[in-house]
Amino acid sequence: MSGSREILPGSTVTLHFSLSLPDGTEAISTFGEEPLRFQMGDKTFQPGMEMALYGLKAGDEQTLTLTPEQAYGDPEPGLVQRLPLTDFGELTPEVGQIMSFALGEVGETMGIIREIDGDEVVVDFNHPLAGHEVVFRVQILAVE
Repeated sequence: MSGSREILPGSTVTLHFSLSLPDGTEAISTFGEEPLRFQMGDKTFQPGMEMALYGLKAGDEQTLTLTPEQAYGDPEPGLVQRLPLTDFGELTPEVGQIMSFALGEVGETMGIIREIDGDEVVVDFNHPLAGHEVVFRVQILAVE
């Protein structure tokens, strides 16, 4: 059967996946949407997540709880920045809000508003799941 091919380095994999916190709060999910197709090693997933996929075949489903180190690492204090409120122009940031920030020619990044301190805004540019255990659920649809 052609569906019995195992995921190896360089395999092209089509899958559904979700990432959630141990309490069940879902951060992202493709279940019920378009599946994700990617090549192992292309940095779509963190290395610890890719390790969990090796050896799986089409039809396999797996749910793993990953440590922060296997998922998005620990938060880096250097990625928490104080920005002047004037940088936000017409926008009124709110604590807990996730906003997109331009990075010049390299695109953009997401930041979480952690605190508004007078005319300064504390923005955390760490991945929202950094420092958390992550429940990684996958359903393998195809392996090429």
